[in-house]
Amino acid sequence: MVESMAIKKQEDKLSYKELSNCLRMLSIDAVQQANSGHPGAPMGMADIATVLWKDFLKVNPKNPNWLNRDRFVLSNGHASALLYALLHMSGFDLSIDELKNFRQLGSKTPGHPESDVTPGVEVTTGPLGQGFANSIGIALAQKNLSAKYNKTDFTLFDYHTYVFMGDGCLMEGISHEAASLAGSLKLNNLIAFWDNNHISIDGKTDSWFSEDVVKRFVSYGWHVIENIDGHDHEEIFNAIKNAQSVSDKPCLIVCNTKIGFGSSKEGTAAVHGAPLGDDEIKAVREKFNWNYKPFEVPDEYYSEFDKTDLGSQIENDWNSLFAKYEAKYPELAHEILRRSHHDLPSNFANLFNSKIKEKYEEIKSIATRKASNDFLNNFMSIFPEVIGGSADLSESNGTLFKGANIINSNENLDGNYIHYGVREFAMVAIANGLAATNLYIPYVATFLTFADYARNAIRMSALMHRNVIYVLTHDSIGLGEDGPTHQPIEHLTMLRATPNLNTWRPADITETYVAWKESLSEKTTPSALILTRQNLDTLEIKNKDFNSHINNIKKGAYIVDEFNVKHDNPIDLIFLATGSEVKLALDTANEIINKDREKNYSIRVVSMPCSEKFDMQDEVYRNTVLPNNAKNIMTIEAGATLGWYKYIQNKGVALGIDTYGKSAKASDLFKLFGFTKENIYKEAIKLLDSK
Repeated sequence: MVESMAIKKQEDKLSYKELSNCLRMLSIDAVQQANSGHPGAPMGMADIATVLWKDFLKVNPKNPNWLNRDRFVLSNGHASALLYALLHMSGFDLSIDELKNFRQLGSKTPGHPESDVTPGVEVTTGPLGQGFANSIGIALAQKNLSAKYNKTDFTLFDYHTYVFMGDGCLMEGISHEAASLAGSLKLNNLIAFWDNNHISIDGKTDSWFSEDVVKRFVSYGWHVIENIDGHDHEEIFNAIKNAQSVSDKPCLIVCNTKIGFGSSKEGTAAVHGAPLGDDEIKAVREKFNWNYKPFEVPDEYYSEFDKTDLGSQIENDWNSLFAKYEAKYPELAHEILRRSHHDLPSNFANLFNSKIKEKYEEIKSIATRKASNDFLNNFMSIFPEVIGGSADLSESNGTLFKGANIINSNENLDGNYIHYGVREFAMVAIANGLAATNLYIPYVATFLTFADYARNAIRMSALMHRNVIYVLTHDSIGLGEDGPTHQPIEHLTMLRATPNLNTWRPADITETYVAWKESLSEKTTPSALILTRQNLDTLEIKNKDFNSHINNIKKGAYIVDEFNVKHDNPIDLIFLATGSEVKLALDTANEIINKDREKNYSIRVVSMPCSEKFDMQDEVYRNTVLPNNAKNIMTIEAGATLGWYKYIQNKGVALGIDTYGKSAKASDLFKLFGFTKENIYKEAIKLLDSK
């Protein structure tokens, strides 16, 4: 670490101004080459980036995933050209050709940073404000890791999290939610830089962004360093040193900058989101005395930015420390390594197999939200990597387990449960940050209908391939008297339409246990567990083969029961249902068989707890469950019908709800919307008689 700015300036072969201009030119060259992008923010934030990356950021470009690295998050992800220039110059696996290929198909330099595409990118950003919330999760992870694993003689985890954000990030509502919680948690290892340039796409922000941001953050419990000239390297340096010395608060550094610094369009919206053009770039080159061709960078600039030798040395020192730690604390060291490899605890599988069979035999009826809580009570003690939480609905969601240790301040950050407050959007984005450390499997909870608040952050989990588990309870009109504002209709369709997200709607305690196990086992896919408020009967295993039953649930859909079905003969009717409607389908099938015995209908009842898992199975299994020659298929689910037609095609009907609900007792609502044995029997007979 550098002792003082003055000393560093004497040692440098190049001035900070020259180094910052190098980043500016690489950024605007990339945007110009692509004829697409955002040159303004990179030009405005280059000075801040230079000081932070050159003098403070502790990373190893040869191993971007080193566990104790500092984390850098670009929340205003449209400034991606600046981040790519930094990664390239610092020695990460990002060649100059990749900068030339900015925003092009197949490049490592997409339009906004993507964590699974570009080495050194911690989280995928672009939707403004979410990167800021991600950084809070990342910073919280360090505090939690420190509390769990650091010893008086071993400091394994002490990294800082730095985040850049613009005016747009701070306008987004998520920034309020996230900053409030970060202040309450006293995350003094989090340092945020506000690019305060007073410009957004629509122009000068003074008429729509006029609040006192400093007072706002002070009220949240942040330490705020005001009025830093974002183009004065000495001021930036001293501000970061000041921020690092704060012991009990996260820090906001207010950097006053000029968007498009150095351009004739400086300080205007015109430089935000369009290439400068050849003539303007020529003028900028002359102003900065940058006498090099596009993408041409002299070797001495690389030597000033390069972090490979220093980063390797820092990591090697840490590895030596870890080896000593491992010798003294072998169990803790093994746990850290297991978590980093995404391996589940070795005793989990046997314990699961024992418990799930016990619960099947013991529990005859239970709400799946309570079945989920039962799972957590039985298994959370063996999962140090799992951190739970709810948006002020812990009891209702069933997410607070026995022995939970609540994370509530800088004095108690070694826990495993977070009261997020009524902050659904920030909750999910913070969980994404926890997951981005590759050391956590977070689960978060709210009512299913309020997944709307968190929708874009759920999408980002899937896009980033991060294993976050969503516990979404009160899954239908079964919620009852709370009415249509709280009764989800379209939400299952929305979740199932999200690529790389597994949506589980279990029908009983057995399916709920399997859903949890499969969700915890995922490495690159988040999961949503859709759970009931009302009790559901435990489904009987007809073939008595418990292991086969569990394996079939894992496949996403399976045959619960069938009547008069003969090998290779077309099935007259398949009931395909999920969650609370599976038992209803079974009851209706029995009603048909008993009432219409002389017609000898062949009927199959299929439970589909996770359509995504079922769709991944091979054609043989899928055709075994839903044979192509089935005459009729009726789907039953207390939600929107839109997604079911790919299974029905032209062979039947989807029974669901395509309107909003009402406020009444659950039993009255199920009757009103046709979810009764009598109504489904009538619809089924109508379907059977039509063929």
